[in-house]
Amino acid sequence: MTDFNKILDAGDVDGGIINVVVEIPAGSNHKIEWNRKLAVMQLDRVEPEIFAKPTNYGFIPQTLDEDGDELDALIITDQPLSTGIFLEARILGVMKFVDDGEVDDKIIVVPADDRNNANAYQTLDDLPKQLIKQIEFHFSHYKDLKKAGTTKVVAFEGIEEAKQAIKESQKRWKEQ
Repeated sequence: MTDFNKILDAGDVDGGIINVVVEIPAGSNHKIEWNRKLAVMQLDRVEPEIFAKPTNYGFIPQTLDEDGDELDALIITDQPLSTGIFLEARILGVMKFVDDGEVDDKIIVVPADDRNNANAYQTLDDLPKQLIKQIEFHFSHYKDLKKAGTTKVVAFEGIEEAKQAIKESQKRWKEQ
């Protein structure tokens, strides 16, 4: 396997197009995580099926969020994406999120070239409101069977706030 953190960086953050590596396909209940030390994708656990991911889930290379992992990304597509691929993605915003007391923000993106949707998604406001509700519900409850009340969606914020979160995570990566 390729070490994504050695061959990719976060991309053109200021331009709003970033690199994202897919860990979990939309609809999967497999918690697949990038193992930075081994440079491989690893199955961490199998979640109950009712907590399958509402979107593709991945990370932005050469970033570190406050929880010590690469900064997470929620990738909006019509079909699931395969684990281990990367894409250039357009930043739409950020879901400010706290997991077990730690900041664990999620950058919300779409493919940079999405001809199926005529590149209609340019900001969070362009996404279906029901999808935002589903994302919020999922992340508010996906740990309820194990540790209820340990996750909190704080807010959905726009592109500039997302870029700031990425830049802060890039700085943490460089300081490690």
